Amino acid sequence: MSIFDSAAPMSAHATLDPARTPFVVGLDLSLTATGYASIRPQAPTRVQTIKSKGAKDATLAQRAERLHALSAEILGSSLAADIVVIEQPAYNQTGGSHHDRSGLWWLVTDALVPIVERVIEVTPPTLKKYATGKGNASKDEVLAAVIRRYPDIEVTNNNEADALVLAAVGARLAGHPIEASLPAANLAALEKVRWSV
Repeated sequence: MSIFDSAAPMSAHATLDPARTPFVVGLDLSLTATGYASIRPQAPTRVQTIKSKGAKDATLAQRAERLHALSAEILGSSLAADIVVIEQPAYNQTGGSHHDRSGLWWLVTDALVPIVERVIEVTPPTLKKYATGKGNASKDEVLAAVIRRYPDIEVTNNNEADALVLAAVGARLAGHPIEASLPAANLAALEKVRWSV
């Protein structure tokens, strides 16, 4: 079953009420396997991989169609969130389909910003530091740390792990952390997150 089957109606919130537990989404965008995590009030925290397949010889029209279809699926329930935390692009990566990845990032972000109360960018080193205490941790170190810290949440790959960390950052910044405690080194990652809109 897809996470989008029970999406709440789309709505914007004037302000975040600190007394109300927010609906937080974490997005680790990818052209082939986007990590999605949701932290909802009175619902289990969930993660999922949103898959898409492209072809190396795809035409411009096919690439555009794929990006729009993928962004629509990613936005399915993200637009109902109070907070969306999205991984900032890795600007030093230029291989593969870098240009199309940037297109996906902007399609999703452009749709989120006018509707969701808080859309927060988190850099890859900040994500890694929040998860492991080290800003240069490998993706597998992040996955291992996530599996240890959140044993009740089924995380099956690096993309889901990253998305869960992003959602956890948003929940903590909103005053509703999903972890009982974190080491000081991990919490120091939050100093570099811009919370204001």
